Amino acid sequence: MVYLRWDHDEQEMMTFELQVHTTGWVAFGFSPHGELPGSDIVIAGVFPNGSIYFSDFHVVDDATLEKDDSQDYQLLSATENETSTTMLFKRHLRTCDSNDLDITMDTARLITAFGTDDTVQLFKGQKFSKSLFLMRYRSPTNSTDPKIFFTYDLRLDNFAVPVEETKYACIFLPLPRLKQKHHIYKFEPVITPHNITLVHHILVYACGNASVLPSGIDDCYGANPDFALCSQVVVGWAVGGESYQFPDDVAYSIGTPWDPQYVRLEIHYSNFDLVSGLIDSSGVRIYYTPEVRKYDVGILQTGIFTFPVHFIPPGAESYRSYGLCNSSQFDEMNGTPVPDLHVFAYLLHTHLTGRGVKVAQYRNEKQLGIICEDNKYDFTLQEIRDMKEILVIKPGDEILVECNFQTLDRSGITFAGPSTMNEMCLSFLFYYPRNNISSCMGYPDILYVAHVLKQEASDAVEGMMAMDFVDWNNETVKTAEKAAKEADQIVVIKTINDYLISQSMSDYYLLGLRYNESKKKWEWINGKEHSTDIFNITGPHDYFCTVVGFGGVSTAPCYESSTTKNMCEKGASISEKAEEGQQTTDSSRNLTPSFV
Repeated sequence: MVYLRWDHDEQEMMTFELQVHTTGWVAFGFSPHGELPGSDIVIAGVFPNGSIYFSDFHVVDDATLEKDDSQDYQLLSATENETSTTMLFKRHLRTCDSNDLDITMDTARLITAFGTDDTVQLFKGQKFSKSLFLMRYRSPTNSTDPKIFFTYDLRLDNFAVPVEETKYACIFLPLPRLKQKHHIYKFEPVITPHNITLVHHILVYACGNASVLPSGIDDCYGANPDFALCSQVVVGWAVGGESYQFPDDVAYSIGTPWDPQYVRLEIHYSNFDLVSGLIDSSGVRIYYTPEVRKYDVGILQTGIFTFPVHFIPPGAESYRSYGLCNSSQFDEMNGTPVPDLHVFAYLLHTHLTGRGVKVAQYRNEKQLGIICEDNKYDFTLQEIRDMKEILVIKPGDEILVECNFQTLDRSGITFAGPSTMNEMCLSFLFYYPRNNISSCMGYPDILYVAHVLKQEASDAVEGMMAMDFVDWNNETVKTAEKAAKEADQIVVIKTINDYLISQSMSDYYLLGLRYNESKKKWEWINGKEHSTDIFNITGPHDYFCTVVGFGGVSTAPCYESSTTKNMCEKGASISEKAEEGQQTTDSSRNLTPSFV
């Protein structure tokens, strides 16, 4: 049994306390890939006579251990009792020793080993490795719990997991019914114990209150497009993550008329062993309180739009892909001016071939800096990480997400898609104050890439198919990477009410929002007063009802006409109309990204 505690200070010094269930030697350190070769380690222990040994080493290969010329770890204390050895030591984040590995904002691969006595045999002792993010700037002890709080579970109920390698199960669930504003300040995964290796990720999406939602459980991205409705992330968890509590001044708002009443629960199962008879009731537990905080949280999904035009060639040591978010259309899409986004946390996401993710901020075509990054990305450790400092994104800024992939073990092209064997390149930015924008993602012009690779294609489908005819080698891999980097990017922006907007691009639909003449106020059908924080109402002042249509909300007569339909009469061809709506949000620009 191994226990580790750590902390770091403003002088870039990190202190470790390691306790190992042994009375022999113990080793601890950093590994490039989780294996001993290349590791930077310390070995320590307490001899039977009470004397202490402690030294800084590096591992050359599977059989060679060398002591560092520069001893950069400082022992603070070492003790031993009848069952365990405990040592307290510290080191600088960067030691300037070529035999030491730096401690950075990347995921660290830690390695420990120990023996039963004080005869050090590193290559024969018991060894363990674990991925951890060490540069934490806020611990649970820094958070203040409210005096009054409630819990609420969003879970599946005895769902029979199909015998399929990948399954996305979705269900629409109500949020707590509240009479006043509350804040979700914390959430945690609730995983059915025997299914811990089965659940890949859990996402909860907010639904627009005008959405018509299906019932039951179905494939999120299958034949019924209704189960893909709702796109604004409320909370999320992925493999390796834990619970998360928002900083004390921010939380997610529920209970007001413009807050979501329903959410879409999405659970991704990875049943690679095709085990049958699996029953699952996993989900998320939210903690909410009437003690409201200063700011409402929003989550912006950025990266590469998950669509097969994003591909990774086989046999690549390194292949970088890019997804652009151009926020210049945010005000128009939001319905009101979007205030600055104050980013305080992030979650990065790829699948199995991902090796690194980097998110950069641009303004007026100049890079301002890196928002967040993890150049040692580990698929098994996907967690929400706090920023060191609040970063401000202004409307009009561009967000560029770069993902680095490695496909040395794959003989065929890896396309973007929902399966774990497909790929994704995503960044979730947690910010305040919340707006209506749920995602802003880009993807490259596949036709341009195909033509650079000397392939014939007349549309996107042919462009994707053409990739199978490329003779992939180091040269063509780099050519494809360069072409995808230089290609125009199609930027897709979605809002929490993207379904409603997409359905009303060419028709007007009556809303459940009427003018109360005695109160001189606009009210929803449940009696709640309308807030212009949601959207503004335009049109003649002598109409007492409202319609949504052609991208806006306007006053209208309180009856159906040849140009105004009831909301329940929305077109049945949802997928076609959604595509039409999506195209109206696309914008293109030439992308020549570079990271400083």
